[in-house]
Amino acid sequence: MRTQVAIIGAGPSGLLLGQLLHKAGIDAVIIERQSPEYVLSRIRAGVLEQVTVDVLDEVGVGQRMHREGLVHGGFDLLFKGERHRIDMNRLTGGKNVMVYGQTEVTHDLMDARSAAGLTTVYEASNVAVHDFDADHPRVTYEKDGQQHELTCDFIAGCDGFHGVCRASVPRGAIREFEKVYPFGWLGILSDTPPVHHELIYVNSPRGFALCSQRSHTRSRYYLQVPLTDKVEDWSDEAFWQELRLRLDPAAREHLVTGPSIEKSVAPLRSFVTEPLRFGRMFLAGDAGHIVPPTGAKGLNLAATDVKYLSQAFIEFYADRSDAGIDSYSERCLKRIWRAERFSWWFTSLMHRFPGEGEIAQKFQEAELDYLIHSEAGARTIAENYVGLPLDFGR
Repeated sequence: MRTQVAIIGAGPSGLLLGQLLHKAGIDAVIIERQSPEYVLSRIRAGVLEQVTVDVLDEVGVGQRMHREGLVHGGFDLLFKGERHRIDMNRLTGGKNVMVYGQTEVTHDLMDARSAAGLTTVYEASNVAVHDFDADHPRVTYEKDGQQHELTCDFIAGCDGFHGVCRASVPRGAIREFEKVYPFGWLGILSDTPPVHHELIYVNSPRGFALCSQRSHTRSRYYLQVPLTDKVEDWSDEAFWQELRLRLDPAAREHLVTGPSIEKSVAPLRSFVTEPLRFGRMFLAGDAGHIVPPTGAKGLNLAATDVKYLSQAFIEFYADRSDAGIDSYSERCLKRIWRAERFSWWFTSLMHRFPGEGEIAQKFQEAELDYLIHSEAGARTIAENYVGLPLDFGR
């Protein structure tokens, strides 16, 4: 089998790249080792920057998002027992974010690809990439007991942190930067109305908490917990009780509890790979970088990665120019490091770090106080939260 671009991974980044290329008339085949049901079962972030919303609209999958998603013009910071709103819409000249779950984005992209009759190979085992440092890359895989080979012009590695693409790069050709945080997020999903119409980020002496949502009837809550904690250590009742202790009185009064429909503990890390191009193979999304979930940058970075990559491929096929593919890594990394810095800063500001003592809490509270009383400080957090423009700093 032959295609122009082989995309490894059918998560949101791979599917979005496939739609962008299809719109431009470029043939792409997606290879995914899991089933569609498994891909859709992964619970991830749900805050979309305007740039991501625009790209989803560009490929024609935004209808349900605009119908069911929740537009947020601000969020609350809770510290010292009081809430303070960051008015993103006013501070950024009218920009907002869209609350719409990553699972729903993936579902919409899957449906669009299926409707267009495009090829996606699910449940492919033993996927391997070959000759990506030469002119004719190949992808091999097994499906239904048969060995297959896909030849292509380019390979797009959209296969996540544990995928085969980054792992196939010679160790001497790659640099990896990583910071592992000494805590995790215990998250639950519940069919209960959100405690507030916008998100609440909580800095508490007991640890960080986040009150988020997926719809008017489905809520997502998180607690900072030690890395040693397991899901089975936390009953629903224990979770709700600890969340109450970290909230302000008004939020406690409005909190509606109920049985969890999903519960998990996620570790936090900052991770970046340099470069993101290796011959004719390119990394995008979690294959190349991971951000802490504070500020919800992961999916949004993946969307801008594949937007840049699609532009590079379009330029190559339309103009026979290598300029876009040659600049892909540098262009992405500028944006990635800006988002990594913001996520690291926001994480450092809102969480309790073991061993730092009460003085660290005082430093955090002083900085939060500055942010809410300084127009410049509030604008800085607002413009980073809503997302920097695609051409920022070029």
